[in-house]
Amino acid sequence: MKREPKSGLLPLIRMPSPDSEVAVNPPEPPSAGMPDIARRAAEAKARLERVSATASSADGAVTVTVNTSGALQELTFGPRADELPRARLAQAVLAAAKRAQVDAAQQLAAVMAPVIGADSDAMHFLREQIPTPELPEEEQVTPPRWEFTETPRETPPPPPPPVRPARPRPDDDEDFGGPILRRGL
Repeated sequence: MKREPKSGLLPLIRMPSPDSEVAVNPPEPPSAGMPDIARRAAEAKARLERVSATASSADGAVTVTVNTSGALQELTFGPRADELPRARLAQAVLAAAKRAQVDAAQQLAAVMAPVIGADSDAMHFLREQIPTPELPEEEQVTPPRWEFTETPRETPPPPPPPVRPARPRPDDDEDFGGPILRRGL
C-alpha cells in the first residue's frame, strides 16, 4: 500500500540535476523506433505472401511448388511420369517437395532477418525451428531393357479330338415326315 501524505499535498517529485545522464540524454519515447519496425514488418509481410519455391525431379517427371509454410501449391507431371512405376513416381514427388520446402524455409529466414536481426537470438531460434530434412538422393532410373531371349516353353496340350457329327437317322417310310400322334387331330 502506498502511503498518502497527511497534509493533502502531493509528494515532492525530484527532477534530475542538469548534469545527470538523464538530463543530458533524455530517453526516447517508446514509440520513437516503432515506425521503422512497423515499416520493416509490413515489408516482410508483403514479401512473405509472395514466397514460394519450386523443385523438379532430375528426370523432369515431377515439378512441385510449395508456399512459405511448405504446403503444396502445385504439382505437375511431365511426359516421363507416364513411364515410371507408381512407387517411383511417389518417391519423386516426395523428394521434389522436400527440396522445395528447404528452399522456402531459407527464403523465409532471409525475409525475416531484416525484421528481427540476422544474428539475433530470435533469428537463431527461428532457424532452429525450421527443420532441415534429409534430402533423399534421387535414384537414377534407367528405362527397362527389353531382352528377347529364348525361354523354354512348355508344349501346349494337344487339342481335343474333333467332335464327330451325329449319325443321321435312318429314313423310315412309315413316318411320312411327322409324328404319328399329331395326325388327324
